[in-house]
Amino acid sequence: MKIRRGVIELVMESSKDSLPNEFAAFLKAKKEVIYEIALVPGTISGERSAIMQLWNRPIDLGYVGTIHSHPSGVIYPSEDDKSLYSKFGNIHIIVGYPFNLYSWRPFNNEGIEINLEMIQ
Repeated sequence: MKIRRGVIELVMESSKDSLPNEFAAFLKAKKEVIYEIALVPGTISGERSAIMQLWNRPIDLGYVGTIHSHPSGVIYPSEDDKSLYSKFGNIHIIVGYPFNLYSWRPFNNEGIEINLEMIQ
């Protein structure tokens, strides 16, 4: 699986704009490439969490996981993150402060860090 650089850049800018709160969205992929995010109506963002209303996600095919920010800069999943990961999708990305192209990590649905290549 790969991810487009533009997706990471968009999420980094969105995460900066959301400070001090977390940002969260779904990841969409086609042909093994994550190319887009999908915002979930009703998402509640706070300083310590972002709660997505999974039942309210747009009906669409191609969701492969989630992406969200950790304003603290800690780029590892919390127990709540791992709980979500186990219920939805196979790829989950956490972006962290200072929100640049080097401050993100991908995880599988068990919360274990995986490789994910960033492409143009």
